[in-house]
Amino acid sequence: MTIANQGSGAQPQPPAPAAAAKAAARATADAIAIPATITVQDLATLLELTPVEVIKELMKNGVMASINQAVDYETACVVAREFGWKPRAKPVAEGVKTTAVPKFAVGTKGLEPRAPVVAIMGHVDHGKTSLLDAIRQSKVAAGEAGGITQHIGAYQVEWKGRPITFLDTPGHEAFTQMRARGAKVTDIVVLVVAADDGVMPQTVEAIDHVKAAGVPMVVAINKIDMPGANPERVKQQLTEHGLVVEEWGGDVVAVACSAKTRQGLDELLENLLVVAEVAELKANPAVRAEGAVLEAEMDPTRGPKATLLVHNGTLKEGDILVAGEAWGRVRAMFNDSGHRLKRAEPSTPAQVLGWSAVPPAGTPFKVVANEKEAREQGEAQQRRGLQSALARAPSLSELYQQIKSGQVKELNVILKSDVYGTMESIRSQLERLGTEQVKVRVLHAGTGKIVESDVTLALASQGIVIGFNTDSEPGAERLARAEGVDIRRYDIIYKLTEDVDKALKGLLEPTYVEMVDGHAEVRAAFGAAKLGKAAGVFVTDGKLARNAQVRLLRERSQIYEGKIVSLRRFKEDVREVAAGYEAGLALEGFNDYQVGDKLETYHKERQG
Repeated sequence: MTIANQGSGAQPQPPAPAAAAKAAARATADAIAIPATITVQDLATLLELTPVEVIKELMKNGVMASINQAVDYETACVVAREFGWKPRAKPVAEGVKTTAVPKFAVGTKGLEPRAPVVAIMGHVDHGKTSLLDAIRQSKVAAGEAGGITQHIGAYQVEWKGRPITFLDTPGHEAFTQMRARGAKVTDIVVLVVAADDGVMPQTVEAIDHVKAAGVPMVVAINKIDMPGANPERVKQQLTEHGLVVEEWGGDVVAVACSAKTRQGLDELLENLLVVAEVAELKANPAVRAEGAVLEAEMDPTRGPKATLLVHNGTLKEGDILVAGEAWGRVRAMFNDSGHRLKRAEPSTPAQVLGWSAVPPAGTPFKVVANEKEAREQGEAQQRRGLQSALARAPSLSELYQQIKSGQVKELNVILKSDVYGTMESIRSQLERLGTEQVKVRVLHAGTGKIVESDVTLALASQGIVIGFNTDSEPGAERLARAEGVDIRRYDIIYKLTEDVDKALKGLLEPTYVEMVDGHAEVRAAFGAAKLGKAAGVFVTDGKLARNAQVRLLRERSQIYEGKIVSLRRFKEDVREVAAGYEAGLALEGFNDYQVGDKLETYHKERQG
């Protein structure tokens, strides 16, 4: 199970119930010797099972054990018999140690198991919010009624006495933005795929974002109650993106469920706990609290408030904390039912009052010794002009120095192209490039314009964005400029792969990077006495300037690149025209204007 971090590329096998198939195959098995105590990992190896299968069977029998914990002989026998083995005791004379494995390894004093933190992702309309709501309703039905339900960005439920924390901020963009700010809060991702719709573009994008983060993944095949639902087709589609489900011989847990009828929800929660056991999530509740800001806002009556997720330690009323430029004393804490909290232990979300200012969402927080230290840290952050812990992604021309210093082992690439076939071809060529020191890793590849989520993924992964025969949305350009993310555009595949290959080998010279200044749309074409033909345009964002470099796009294909030689407002020559205004212009050596053509002006800045 995964705990799917990387695509395996395995081919699907005909599905069959795993436990039943293995038990039937071993109906005539010889007796198997089991020692007095054995770890879950070793028991799985002995029984020719995965650790997940063993943990699931233990949970069915009321035993909660992680992968490295030990179980006794009687408990191990229960599991062995379930899977068709005939257990017998292994004598001590055969060299078996009878002492149990300690609960925690040396050097982890004070660590205790903590609740998993789960994020829900998937394509729009596939039921992410409905699934969260259904899980929340189970909490209310279990006796949480009495408080006033409020949105604080996260909540906890209990299943068989074990807590699970859900982030109530579905969507891969929020997930990646938190990673970009240094807040790695998610332990498990539930990928929601509608059984009647299958894998869609946003599904693929979410898969790529989760793989880039290296976070365990559980697939929820939702809407199995809908006409046309086909869970097997969904499993087949998942294999095309490197996710092979357990019953097809892979390691990805997939649960068929319905948020509407609640079918399969218990199985989903059980599997989340199994993944948590395998991951051995632990924290030390005795130390000062630290974690991340999930959401924050200014309350008109209570002042700045923020929802914190405690990762380690215990947060208490009266604690003094700092997050970015904001600091404060915990004046009051509340859960998502509006109940007052005195303590928030690891993996617990809490809405906190008492801040000096609204802290940025996604910023790490920590408890400090006193107000003086908190104020000094907040002011130091302010002096540095930082809004968060955002790290500048390296440009392609800076990569070689980082390779030489051993800082970088992979070049992370987000690839966007005009058409699918070209994108696949470029991806294949990029992944063949590389040296013994560094390889190319395509985190996400897709078609269409470069959008903000592409830039955010590059920022979070310290990668670059490459566009082939495609442009960028204005918001993506602004974000890239603000955060220093390198966006490279090409219209010749050879040039693209050559630049990347040179960067990997340290041969790429410092380069000039394009910075987009504005966009406009051609609204009319007309004759001009001195210039032959001119165009009437509307500036959609940024600005147009006389003598600026410009490219003209028609139906997403570039048909001209040059400069603006004439720019007029009414009958007056002007130096520039801002967004929201109309203008007349002429391009050097170009006369074939058509209504609907797109213009993009830019300048070049030296990098590296």
